[in-house]
Amino acid sequence: MSLQEIRHFGDPVLITPAAPVVAFDKEIRTLIADLTETMLNAPGAGLAAPQIGVGLRAFVWHLDDLLGHLINPTLVLSPEIEVDDEGCLSFPDLSFPTPRSLRAVARGFNMFGEPIQIEGSDLLARALQHETDHLDGILFIDRMSKADRKLAMKQIRQSDWFNEADSKITIKQSPHTIFGRNT
Repeated sequence: MSLQEIRHFGDPVLITPAAPVVAFDKEIRTLIADLTETMLNAPGAGLAAPQIGVGLRAFVWHLDDLLGHLINPTLVLSPEIEVDDEGCLSFPDLSFPTPRSLRAVARGFNMFGEPIQIEGSDLLARALQHETDHLDGILFIDRMSKADRKLAMKQIRQSDWFNEADSKITIKQSPHTIFGRNT
């Protein structure tokens, strides 16, 4: 386990769809451990593999003392929509109203390749949707109203972390294999 650098908005990995996990081995368990440690240290409610530069379909969450992870998720969403403030570790100190389905059922696998299903409402449903979006290359600002997105982009452009990003962004190879996709 080791802390990883959280990628910020502007890094291309955040808008690139992640590849499915095909091997449930020690490497994927190390990735889940790294994600968990990095998320808890941040602290955050969730963290997806692309946020630490790994293009694989895996994420972790920590809500209401419930710590979990999901690999290769699929979602079934309720039609009821709730608009509530949402933030993201890849957008430090930014929080804006974002519409999400009120309930979600997520199906996928645990780190050992066993099928699991997570059912959540409110904050857990929001986290499942937010993290799955990361795996699809979708950012929470993409879900905002046009007016809120305009305000968010203004705050992003004025932030210290974004202004420093131009000199920091580099595309690095992942320390985790993505099954031949990073060669």
